[in-house]
Amino acid sequence: MGAAIALAQRGVGRTAPNPSVGCVIVRDGRVVGRGWTQAGGRPHAEAMALAMAGAAARGATAYVTLEPCAHVSARGPACADLLIAAGVARVVAAVGDPDPRTDGAGLASLAAAGIAVTAGVRAAEAEGPMAGFLSRLRRARPFITLKLAVSLDGSVALASGESQWITGPRARAHAHLERARADMILVGRGTLGADNPRLDVRLAGLEDRSPLMAVMSATDTGRPGMRHLANPAALAAVADADFVLAEGGAGLAASLVAADFVDRLLLYRAPILLGGRPALNAIGLPDLASAHGRWTPAPTIDLGADRLETYFRTR
Repeated sequence: MGAAIALAQRGVGRTAPNPSVGCVIVRDGRVVGRGWTQAGGRPHAEAMALAMAGAAARGATAYVTLEPCAHVSARGPACADLLIAAGVARVVAAVGDPDPRTDGAGLASLAAAGIAVTAGVRAAEAEGPMAGFLSRLRRARPFITLKLAVSLDGSVALASGESQWITGPRARAHAHLERARADMILVGRGTLGADNPRLDVRLAGLEDRSPLMAVMSATDTGRPGMRHLANPAALAAVADADFVLAEGGAGLAASLVAADFVDRLLLYRAPILLGGRPALNAIGLPDLASAHGRWTPAPTIDLGADRLETYFRTR
């Protein structure tokens, strides 16, 4: 299952509105097939792994990060049907599929065909690459990461507004990797007007993974080709992006935090002091006590002189 989860990471930011799933097929202790959801959502991971395994899939065990789908679509057959036709002996699934078209029906059809089924294996880890898909079904919006580049004192710019560059080249390269793993980049009107950011991926070999662009503003519709979101609630209508990366400024960040829409927080912290503009406007907390217990830290990463701090919303 660990290998299947690693394979699922390959499709993050490229499969929406389908989840990025990984599949490994093992027979007699040897991997005979592996796959992950391809760009655009098809083929599914199971179809890719079964095509690689061929006849060796008969009698094998398939490890898959999400319950195999049970519904046939115009884009392809149901994965549960493919596994049954291939003659696998056992299916191990990490996460049940909350899509009402499957939601237990995939595992049930496998069991009805005489295939041994095990569910819930390493489910918490497997949810990571599918967090956006799961968020849309559970919370009716994409999974949202808020990225902030700050100084030690939490400033995002000098008092004059100068902000390029707070962090060094390694931290900025990592931020571009995060862009490559997002379906959409979201900025506020102030950032768009002050910095005129390109909002693309500038890493060699990953330029084609530049995500959709959007601006959040009550009035400004942004540049040609940009999506316009009037407020955080408009994210509920975004059906073609599972992962949204919000990149400043303080107004946008505050509106997302105040709406409790931030699922993951990336703080690229540079070892400098600015005494400048804060990263966040007021978010409407009633008291200090209500600020505690909201964020769970992940391990930090050193990026040259800078440090990346990652926090997940505690839910």
